[in-house]
Amino acid sequence: MAITRKTVHRRNFLKSTAAVGAAVSLPTIIPSSALGLDGAVAPSERIIVGGIGIGNRGNYDLGCFLQQSDVQFAAVCDIKETRRISVKKTVDEKHGNDNCAMYRDFRELLDRSDIDAVLIATGPNWHATAAINTALAGKDMYCEKPCTKNIAQSLALAETMRRTARIFQAGTQRRNLPHFAFACYLARSGKLGKLKKVYAHPAGMQAMTSGWLPAEPEPSKEVVDWDTYLGPAAWRPFNAKQLNGFHFEKGGGLVGGGVLEWGSHCVDLCQWAVGDCPPPIEYNAKQDNELVATYQDGCQLIFREKGWIPLGSCPVRFEGETGWVEAGDSGKMVLSSPELLAGRTVEEIGGYPATFHVRDFLDCVKSRSQPKGNAQAAARAHIACHAANVALFLNRQVKLNIDTMEFINDDEANRLRSEALREPWRI
Repeated sequence: MAITRKTVHRRNFLKSTAAVGAAVSLPTIIPSSALGLDGAVAPSERIIVGGIGIGNRGNYDLGCFLQQSDVQFAAVCDIKETRRISVKKTVDEKHGNDNCAMYRDFRELLDRSDIDAVLIATGPNWHATAAINTALAGKDMYCEKPCTKNIAQSLALAETMRRTARIFQAGTQRRNLPHFAFACYLARSGKLGKLKKVYAHPAGMQAMTSGWLPAEPEPSKEVVDWDTYLGPAAWRPFNAKQLNGFHFEKGGGLVGGGVLEWGSHCVDLCQWAVGDCPPPIEYNAKQDNELVATYQDGCQLIFREKGWIPLGSCPVRFEGETGWVEAGDSGKMVLSSPELLAGRTVEEIGGYPATFHVRDFLDCVKSRSQPKGNAQAAARAHIACHAANVALFLNRQVKLNIDTMEFINDDEANRLRSEALREPWRI
């Protein structure tokens, strides 16, 4: 786990207390839970977690964290008072105490030296900014997707995690589901022959700019902190419809539609299938409900809305010279040949649960190894989505230099690589 000074002190305290007690022959009663007995996890081995922005998706993630015996959830931060109170109630009931602290400003949560890791489940507008601040505070994080608003943020996110050596897990939980993992293995290992095409389902391809809705009376900061909710996004008047759901917070500037929302899963799986290599170099305008992007080696990434085998949401398909595989959220796969299974039985887990992904993150917090949805992999998948979104918005082909991650000889496209962030939230 992330070793903090306080964690080391707890471990040393238990050892020194036992030694002193033995030396003076005093009767010492230590609860079995403090020693890790009777199936309990010793305090020195627990991961202390805080949460930022715990709404609908965040509550689901919170449940996955609370299922883990080595997690102690210590604090929640949210701009909504009702959510803070609700999460505290859930956590305190789980832990059997009244210790979960509540904050409106996430910086107060990050200032706590006892917190090892943070669940970031705000709206997408905040993901990268919160994640970078979390890393700079010396904490690991599980960050929901989409993780970034543009190409520049994707690069900043990956570089920050590299420089600070923090553990970052993007909420792309399908990387830890057996059938998706096996499908990607077939593609990466050459079992399908030379890979020719990988297909991602975008669940709607549209690109637009965000707008304003009519002003409504703004609640007090304690009830809803609208200014903090906007965070790095351009200011606009309070409107309850923009407070709930995604709306402008998909970008604040250029909005990603399904390309970014579903792409953060489906394109991420395609990127895993091609070996987590740099993103495609060429992106064409949408034609006949498809957008075709091409990798440096000629393999094509195809955003396709229709023509899928009915295998559930978030389908992907990988085609090689000698075989193909398609998978979806039902937990099932369809393969070009049963021989691709090579006698294996791949567990079918439908409904895309995040429990396995959360466990992968927690194990990596302890081992300091890279999780499946690490920052570098997430950045490359998101850059592919952002570049496709630029091609959609401009309705023409764009070409990406994968060394600089800038569009080649294209000032118009390069202006969409980033956006101005509102003070004081510049990265």
